Amino acid sequence: MIRFQAPLLLASQSPRRKQLLQMLGWDFRVQPSDITEIVPENFPPPEVVMSLARQKVEDLIDQFPESLILAADTIVVLDEVILGKPKDPEEAFQMLKMLSGRSNTVFTGICLAQGISKRMVTAVEQSEVFFYPMSDIEIRRYVASGSPMDKAGAYGIQDDWGALFIERIEGDYYNVMGLPLHLLYKTLKLNFADLWQMDE
Repeated sequence: MIRFQAPLLLASQSPRRKQLLQMLGWDFRVQPSDITEIVPENFPPPEVVMSLARQKVEDLIDQFPESLILAADTIVVLDEVILGKPKDPEEAFQMLKMLSGRSNTVFTGICLAQGISKRMVTAVEQSEVFFYPMSDIEIRRYVASGSPMDKAGAYGIQDDWGALFIERIEGDYYNVMGLPLHLLYKTLKLNFADLWQMDE
């Protein structure tokens, strides 16, 4: 198990990111940023998610200078169009109809920073998700469950229905959930080795 020498703050309200850190057994506190995110124009998707994650960290870093702050942002991209969280059930239906029978790319950007040591690092992971063709009835049943409404691209790979329709993925499964764990570990190891230790 990894033990941190500085308080670890998760700058996210995502229940899936919280669940993944709990799965690792890490001691952390949820401290979401409440900023209005500014999506940079004309940025490629990897730069978009890293910028959004960095904005969340920058909102908290002066308030918690000794903490190690972790933020993440996930987007789904189809035909070079970013699919965010649906605004309503009809938009969720339209998103899933577009994804049906096709592949999409999931990008998650992470940002780790500590104010007192003046360190801030961003990184990005991407995965390809392949959907089985879905009927309108199947899509509407999934939307009616309410699960698609708080997820980029209107789906969650860990959902009951979502898991049924995803044929395969290429890349990190946890990236599709919203927090690429290997990338997180690698970034910690390379840039914040003094702030954690692994139990023997």
